Amino acid sequence: MRLSQGCAVDACIMGRIGYDLHAVERHRPLAQVEHFSRHVGGSSANIAVGLARLGLRVGIISSVGKDELAEYLIAFLQNEGIDTRFVREVQGYNTSLCLTQVSPPNDFHQVFYRQNPADSRIEIADQEREYIRQSKLFLVNGTGLSASPAREATMEGLKIAREAGVCTILDVDYRASSWKSSLDAGHAVAGVLPMIEVLLANDEELALVGGPGPLDAQAAHVLGRGVNIVVCKLSARGVKAYTTSQQYFGEPISVEVVSTIGAGDGFAAGFLSALHRGIPLPDALWYGNAAAAVVVSRVSCSDAMPFSGEVEEHLRMARTHGSGGRFRS
Repeated sequence: MRLSQGCAVDACIMGRIGYDLHAVERHRPLAQVEHFSRHVGGSSANIAVGLARLGLRVGIISSVGKDELAEYLIAFLQNEGIDTRFVREVQGYNTSLCLTQVSPPNDFHQVFYRQNPADSRIEIADQEREYIRQSKLFLVNGTGLSASPAREATMEGLKIAREAGVCTILDVDYRASSWKSSLDAGHAVAGVLPMIEVLLANDEELALVGGPGPLDAQAAHVLGRGVNIVVCKLSARGVKAYTTSQQYFGEPISVEVVSTIGAGDGFAAGFLSALHRGIPLPDALWYGNAAAAVVVSRVSCSDAMPFSGEVEEHLRMARTHGSGGRFRS
């Protein structure tokens, strides 16, 4: 059920919503796949669904193409309880499309179609500005900085949130197909770091903004730009988190991998929901790892996001069997 029109949200997400096609036939290259299953994708949509399933009130600001794909995407998000009043349909631009090969445990090759992407047309007006001010968390992604007018909307949204005391989060979400070069992406993300409280990145993405050198030095560089918490997702190797005074390493929670697509978004949802509830940083990281463990046990993106009971069950099993999840400072 959609939120009522006057209802403030816990988390306001600004960014891309995508239409994903996942190969039904496993262990085949995309050229040989004959059947696909459809899913809602895009990092922003995935995280929005993840947060909603973990009990937060969530709204999303985005743009999609004025087409039949958009009908499916918006209906799915509404059925998840996400407020979609600020998802606009734009004529002449395309809903982002992604095809994914499914070859567990390590090969999930993707092909993105982002010619004239509709999510590059995100704009905000007075209603969106007030919506951002009334939220508790405001999350954007790096892809939103890749083209105008979404770039300006993203930067303005961060400024509004920062001035209103809203916690600002940036998911770097680097997609080469959206940028002229990785250097351009790094410069764009670096430009908004002073407005960011929490940065979420994998090791490749952290290198884009942290410069050359070891992981710890890259994180220190980002923290020096004013970010409070840097979280680096290391896939099967776990996760590292940094503040100016402390760093933590977390082992992954052991699980049979079916698909790694969306795992980072599942982690983000689990981690941010825990932070929102005031859970200490080390335990919030563990919660994020448990959410990611649920996602990798399934094929899909948004509809793979876990509910609270599933995350708690993975945490219980990890504690009982010692299957990862331990954090060292």
